[in-house]
Amino acid sequence: MPIKLVTTVADLHAQSARLLTEKNGTSQGLVPTMGALHEGHAALARTAVEQNDVVVATIFVNPLQFGDATDLDRYPRTLDADLALLEAQGVDLAFAPSVEEVYPGGEPLVRITSGRLGEKWEGASRPGHFDGALTVVAKLLHYGTPGAGLSAGMGVHGEAGLPAYRAYFGQKDAQQLALVRRMVADLNFPVEIVGVPTVRSADGLALSSRNRFLSDDEREAALVLSRALLLLEERAKAREPLDLESAQAMVESQPLVGLDYFDVVDPDTLEPLAENCRETPFRGEALALIAAKVGPVRLIDNMPLSS
Repeated sequence: MPIKLVTTVADLHAQSARLLTEKNGTSQGLVPTMGALHEGHAALARTAVEQNDVVVATIFVNPLQFGDATDLDRYPRTLDADLALLEAQGVDLAFAPSVEEVYPGGEPLVRITSGRLGEKWEGASRPGHFDGALTVVAKLLHYGTPGAGLSAGMGVHGEAGLPAYRAYFGQKDAQQLALVRRMVADLNFPVEIVGVPTVRSADGLALSSRNRFLSDDEREAALVLSRALLLLEERAKAREPLDLESAQAMVESQPLVGLDYFDVVDPDTLEPLAENCRETPFRGEALALIAAKVGPVRLIDNMPLSS
């Protein structure tokens, strides 16, 4: 079935309710994106389609999470290609609102605050980024609540009344995923957050909308990020000391790469796990986080670690 594009919240609610009724649907999935879609987004969409009767993808470049107006203007807008990619995965609805539709009174006076979890790592490097990201995610989760006006079907997590509701986020943005999960738990959003593993190119580079800005030499240099993460993964699986310093030295030896941070953290709290990084054999679960500028492009990546 061809994908349907809607641009207002009212149309989104009307069309999702119609589809749920027509399909006798008992579940709806939401895939929030900022557009410029690639195979990583396609994986999110495919997972949502596999798990839900109706799937909505959102395409909205959120001005609140850009600290630099130039970066906001530069962010690629590829709506036609995005719709084609989503349609190919079987997505039912694309919601592509204007800034005025999402923020009708201008920038909101009240925002979600990311708290201590959002002040470290990406939050330290990009102050205010996660407050802006969580604010729009909160709004999108509300917009995507399935079946406005419906009274039939299965409820969220099996309750009667409304269809089950799931939202899909990529593991590549690990800190954002952790923050969204925390927000949903702390503020009692009636939605299940599903994390989807990072999609990589054949050479290991994590897919990102920003990769298109890399020159050939910069792209080659950027591969050191995933190589360093894979080194830690191999050591973790072998229950060896992670020796983070040697992995960091590998990254720093690449002249086109300017390292911002590289550490191993608790997957939920994002606090560093220093005891697992040096001489102690690795045990348990952790998350390796890395961020760097490659030429003019800032890239992030991560790797779940388990012994």
